[in-house]
Amino acid sequence: MRISTDLGSASRFGGYEKGVELIGRAGFDAWDLSMFNLARYDWKNGCIKDSDDVFRGPQYLKKARELKQIGEAFGMVCNQSHAPYPCHVAGMRDWLRRALELSAEVGAEICVIHPDGNTREEMIEMYLDLLPFAKACGVRMAAENIAYRDKSTGLYAPHYCSDPARFISVIDEIGDPYLVALLDVAHAEVQGLDTSATEMIYALGADRLKGLHIHDNDKKNDQHKLPFTASIAFEPIVRALKEIGYGGYFTMEADAFVYGAPLDEGEATLKELARVARVLADMFEKA
Repeated sequence: MRISTDLGSASRFGGYEKGVELIGRAGFDAWDLSMFNLARYDWKNGCIKDSDDVFRGPQYLKKARELKQIGEAFGMVCNQSHAPYPCHVAGMRDWLRRALELSAEVGAEICVIHPDGNTREEMIEMYLDLLPFAKACGVRMAAENIAYRDKSTGLYAPHYCSDPARFISVIDEIGDPYLVALLDVAHAEVQGLDTSATEMIYALGADRLKGLHIHDNDKKNDQHKLPFTASIAFEPIVRALKEIGYGGYFTMEADAFVYGAPLDEGEATLKELARVARVLADMFEKA
């Protein structure tokens, strides 16, 4: 099993280029292109923030090629990417298209686009609208099981892809191989969603499930901790992935672990993350 991690958190140690380098030095097989800074949303003012992020400028494809080359120097590929969100707000659609374009440039197989929308119909329309562009780019969109907290109860509330039936209904309604499922195993474990990562894995199956976000939590909060440091039991999750014949990567999204490290310990932090990812990968091989 091949392992990967997100560039978003790794880039805190010196930018995008340094982030890819550290991921490579740590021993990962791949990296995940995070594009959150492409279009950060200002909730207070109801608009997308301006920024000097290189992916917003005219040299965005050149930068993508440079990052790809750095990864290749370490024997890595970019296995997947993550578009900015929330995806349903005004002005975001064009940035989602740029995210797909950037994904193609770095060689990502899938691009996570959150299933956002004020209504389910609005969310479905978004995927249908983006579908021709995704196909032109040769990059499959991936819906993710998002965990949103209900402020009135304090628990996480059902969302468009938060349980097996809802997730499958979205993938199957679009009914195109250019929309697949990415399972965030920790989101599936939080209280209030009445499901589990193993249930989601068995229900989605290998035909739909093409990517993962792996991290840990206390099952009460979406904490993005290092696996094996909180409450999630990973053995049955890995076993379920093996039993369905999952063929993607084990992609870490343990942001809290990475962001909690001192800035001068980037290499050690990424190496520890890779070590834990490799433990999970070895569990998969032996399952």
